[in-house]
Amino acid sequence: MKFSVQQEELAGALAAAGRSTSQGRDNPALAGILVELTDGRLTVSATDGNRSIRIPVHLAGAPEGEGKVLLPGKVLPGLANSLRSGVVEVSYRPDQKDVEIKSGTSVFHVRTLNADDFPPLPSLEGDSVSLDRGVLVETIELVAGAASTGDMRPVLGAVQVTIAGDSLTMAATDSYRLAVRETKLPSAATAEVEANVPADSLKELVRLLTGSETEQVKMSIGDREAVFDLDGTVFSTTMVEGQFPKYQQLFPESWEHDVRLSRDELLESIKRVGGVLDRDGRLIKVTLSSGELTLSAETPELGDASETIPAGFEGEEMTVGFDHTYFREGVDSIKGDEVMLKLISPLRPGLILPIGEEGFRYLLMPLRLAD
Repeated sequence: MKFSVQQEELAGALAAAGRSTSQGRDNPALAGILVELTDGRLTVSATDGNRSIRIPVHLAGAPEGEGKVLLPGKVLPGLANSLRSGVVEVSYRPDQKDVEIKSGTSVFHVRTLNADDFPPLPSLEGDSVSLDRGVLVETIELVAGAASTGDMRPVLGAVQVTIAGDSLTMAATDSYRLAVRETKLPSAATAEVEANVPADSLKELVRLLTGSETEQVKMSIGDREAVFDLDGTVFSTTMVEGQFPKYQQLFPESWEHDVRLSRDELLESIKRVGGVLDRDGRLIKVTLSSGELTLSAETPELGDASETIPAGFEGEEMTVGFDHTYFREGVDSIKGDEVMLKLISPLRPGLILPIGEEGFRYLLMPLRLAD
């Protein structure tokens, strides 16, 4: 087996594959990247046992022979990235049980692993849904950050993906905040889907799409895996077991106050006032009074800060406490010029919405204020 590829093409594919390898403690093959040449087509593949990727690589010339080799993922991506720009020649040397890589005057020999131990990877099967690349990226970026990063409840580290008719909904929560995005599909799906997809896997999907020219992504949900096809690059992830919270019931039927605010002005104020909070400081107070909103925060060892901005509010003064980071991230996720802040009382959740956008909702749990 012998082939040649452009350095940039090889380095990009191996970098993406390397992010889906594991340490290989239980199965050394999971620490490897499979390089396979079949019917004149070259692919690189990797899996950590939970998520996997298979990437087609364009050849720079006619290959010789075919076969597959498993190479150490710890070494290969960095090596490929360090090579000179231009054509790279790769040859499998079965007698030496290694692969020879030539780039200019540089020659490397990389030992192979046992390719027979590499597991089969999922593929796109059955009914699939075609999703616009821009819509998918925007939806994941809006929602995935609200998923939990802890291990106490694994299902909270997932994004619930629901497809019903012509509607795609993604929701994530860490129990302190909830982000939901609903998107209309160009046509109705042939089957209803509800799956808990790891948030980290969806973030990796965004990373892959950022470096891809594909306009449409095909998605299929099986019994255990969610599979995404990006014009030949196939990315899959094992779904998270467990019952995702029934978040719909968290949204109140009505709100007492609808406060319209400048998105940039509010965001910059949150950042400035939050500057006095240390690593353990979470609470930022939001006080509404006639025609204005005041943000305040305090850390005994560092000091305190407050700032007032115009707000379309009328009524009795009210103060609610939010987690500073979650409040800032919720406002930051809004793309328009204005945001709508909906409130009921200091003990009830607050809702952040974009103006004129019905599909995105960011629910924020309050923090109890000191008496």
